[in-house]
Amino acid sequence: MKNKITQLFKIQHPIVQGGMIWVSGWKLASAVSNAGGLGLIGSGSMYPEVLREHIQKCKKATDKPFGVNVPMLYPQIDEIMDIIVEEGVKIVFSSAGNPKTWTSFLKDRGITVVHVVSSVKFALKAEAAGVDAVVCEGFEAGGHNGREETTTFTLIPMVKEQLRVPVIAAGGIGSGRGMLAAMVLGADGVQIGSRFAATEESSAHENFKDTIINVKDGDTQLTLKELAPVRLVKNKFYNEVQDLYKQHPTIEEIKKLLGRARAKKGMFEGDLDDGELEIGQIAGLIHEIKPAKDVVNEIIEELELVKSLINKV
Repeated sequence: MKNKITQLFKIQHPIVQGGMIWVSGWKLASAVSNAGGLGLIGSGSMYPEVLREHIQKCKKATDKPFGVNVPMLYPQIDEIMDIIVEEGVKIVFSSAGNPKTWTSFLKDRGITVVHVVSSVKFALKAEAAGVDAVVCEGFEAGGHNGREETTTFTLIPMVKEQLRVPVIAAGGIGSGRGMLAAMVLGADGVQIGSRFAATEESSAHENFKDTIINVKDGDTQLTLKELAPVRLVKNKFYNEVQDLYKQHPTIEEIKKLLGRARAKKGMFEGDLDDGELEIGQIAGLIHEIKPAKDVVNEIIEELELVKSLINKV
């Protein structure tokens, strides 16, 4: 399939793997890229030198394009950007910050820049900052999210109506049917996170992977909006957050309960009670852990099948 996204990234399929913290290491990124999509290393869970190691290993594991996702709210951002440039990374997805801060720096060095947004307002700001494309993420998505609670399938056509740069849909997409629906509404490609979290190459703990394939509808919730909205599986930690809310807590009290390294504890170390378990609503349709290559192939096969059935109607 050739379109704006495949041409922009020089890939076979307009599928981008989400750069998820504690999940998206070099093994997953290279596997998705080798399968014809665009793999992303999730730098949000990595110290700078660890990121360098993952980039170097990814370059050895694939000769296809791959990128790095950079949440700009994390510390040591200057060092992370320098490493990206030094290692010759050609694609950067930025998020959780002002796109003006780094877009010119990266583009001046020949790097393709994509920014993740959750509203039309921020999509327009990203385009004005000079990004090459935007990811529009609805609140169905797992992990950190927008405060607006706009769903993917209402956000995409509203953004597409306003923007000139390519639009990538994210949030609640994990199948060929979902991909086609997003593209019918105006998306040029899709970014998929949760489905790739439950793959053999994902660096998530096996406990977390097993949780993903057992999640049902209603088992996740967007919370912690006072800090940074995040969609979590309803576990012991989530219930503690809800109990605290009943006491009308201060921001400091919420921060104290959250503590540090909750996401690492849950997704990377497998603590299903006290860890943050970040996954999207689409997890209710994920029933099996399989290789990333199979996931990409199944999505494209289903996409083409549904398109052919529609053409026969």
